[in-house]
Amino acid sequence: MINSDPMGPLGFNARRRPGSGLLAPFFWAAGLVATAVAVAVGALLAVFTAAAVALIAVVGGVLVFVAGFALRARRAMTARRRRDEGVIDAKKVGDTWVTYGWEKEGR
Repeated sequence: MINSDPMGPLGFNARRRPGSGLLAPFFWAAGLVATAVAVAVGALLAVFTAAAVALIAVVGGVLVFVAGFALRARRAMTARRRRDEGVIDAKKVGDTWVTYGWEKEGR
């Protein structure tokens, strides 16, 4: 006989089959234990995932920090090089100034 009611019977008694009597509580307990194990494994995987994301964030932050120092050092060296190129020595000899540094290589 096919049950044509679309809503069907709801509740705990709707799923009971005749003849499941004596072992039904053991199956129910086994289902409860399996559910608890599945929830524990899911929670453990969530903790590992959160730890991995936190580790990636820390390593990324350290990488950005070190890159900032490298760029700052590069900028400082470039500025120092530019400053050194424009400086020449000058000494006062008598009433005139004599300059040195014009004959640098590469000019």
